[in-house]
Parts: sequence; structure tokens; C-alpha cells
Amino acid sequence: MRRGTDWRWPVAEPMDCPPRLSPNATTVSAPALRDSLLAAMAGDGAIAVDASAVENIGQAVLQILVAACAEARGAGRAFAIIDPSPAFVERVTRCRLAAAVGLETGDSL
Repeated sequence: MRRGTDWRWPVAEPMDCPPRLSPNATTVSAPALRDSLLAAMAGDGAIAVDASAVENIGQAVLQILVAACAEARGAGRAFAIIDPSPAFVERVTRCRLAAAVGLETGDSL
């Protein structure tokens, strides 16, 4: 960063397809998910995340999903989990986060 410049968070370009969670959605994959969701928020309309491949999901990814859902709803946009795998549904339900990520609210696409 150069001195005297006005530094801001980069604005991501809108995405054409929804972010897809990896089979092992843990801390290692969390930064990429965050970046993908920032890009999705740069566009218009509903925000969707494909959770069909999830076999294991960790706390960092869950935090990002909860925050993204709250941010989307706060901006008047729908947030949905597309085709959640059984492992995703089980983990989110056991953590009592289903409503916080749109699984119990009917916000499905």
C-alpha cells in the first residue's frame, strides 16, 4: 500500500453462478467462500449457495453463511441454500442454525 492513498476494501464483480461449497467446507475454504459471497452481493437479486457437495462443514464456513444471510436479508434480498446435502442439513440443524441460513424460512430457490 502506498502512502497517501485512500485504501478501501476491494469491490468484487458480480457473479454469474452461485458459490459452491466444497465437500470439506472448513477454515481452509472459508476465505474463498467469503470472496464468492462478496461478489454475489455486488450483483442484484437473490443470493444462493450450492451446498450439494458438502460432506463436512466447519465453524468458519457456518459463520460466513450466517453473516451473509443476515447481510442479504438486511439489504432486502433473499438468501438461499441450493440443494443442501444430508451432511449439510444435519450439521446446520444440530447447530441450530437452519433458520439463520434460510433452511427453515422457505427462502429456497
